Amino acid sequence: MPDAADLLPGTLELLVLKALSLTPMHGWGIAQRIDQLSGEVFRVQQGSLYPALQRMLRRGWVRSEWRVTEHNRRARYYLITAAGRRQLEAETVNWERTSAAVNGILRVRLADL
Repeated sequence: MPDAADLLPGTLELLVLKALSLTPMHGWGIAQRIDQLSGEVFRVQQGSLYPALQRMLRRGWVRSEWRVTEHNRRARYYLITAAGRRQLEAETVNWERTSAAVNGILRVRLADL
């Protein structure tokens, strides 16, 4: 099963932004949501997730705040910003274009040439 290190560059950020567009979450929750949404295909390791979150904080795509979890513990929650929503939209369009091109190439057969 691929982990975040196996993803194309920028894909982890795209998946995190998508997860955060659904609801604010703490790091562990983000990893779990991506695992869930991918049908357990992508397992996001903490060693990949937190550096990605720090990059996104620096770029202004997410912000963070301290909240209390459902288990009554303090955790840093991440929220998508307006800039993050714009980035998600741009990256989604790019991903759809790129994946359509790759799928088109994979469908080509020798008889089609």
